Amino acid sequence: MAASKSQGSYFGLFVVGGTVLCAGIAYIATGTGKLLLLVGAAILVASAVGFLKIKPLEGETPVLPSPESMKWLGAGVCLLGWLVTLGGLHLVNSNGGRIVVALVGIGVSLFGMLYVLPVAFNKTAFWKKPAATSARAGFSSVAGRATLDSELTAAPTAMGGMK
Repeated sequence: MAASKSQGSYFGLFVVGGTVLCAGIAYIATGTGKLLLLVGAAILVASAVGFLKIKPLEGETPVLPSPESMKWLGAGVCLLGWLVTLGGLHLVNSNGGRIVVALVGIGVSLFGMLYVLPVAFNKTAFWKKPAATSARAGFSSVAGRATLDSELTAAPTAMGGMK
């Protein structure tokens, strides 16, 4: 999902470039496949340049940095699940046993993805910031009476002064 038209355009270009690149890899033995490979790579490079060009326009990220150790722990648990799944192929000979080991490995990976990683990132989520701080400079969540009075009472204009 893109937040702006330019992000959506470059993402669409990225998807098209990835598709053309995959088609080139699939038919690499032919001349057309080599051409598709080069065209797909060029489209991917163009989309990457476009993404980097619009990066400064995105503004401040609302999520604060989270602890690195929790991120690495979550990624490690996900990797451990896949190692259990792949290791089970070599350790167990029966099909039923392989299915059980694969399901355990997938469960461990899902635990890492759905429990450990969100805990790492939700500790510093933008909705958990204190109410007094704001992500945008000069923006207050509650307007005081002085702010409202200054906005509601307009300065006299040239037309207003001639009654």
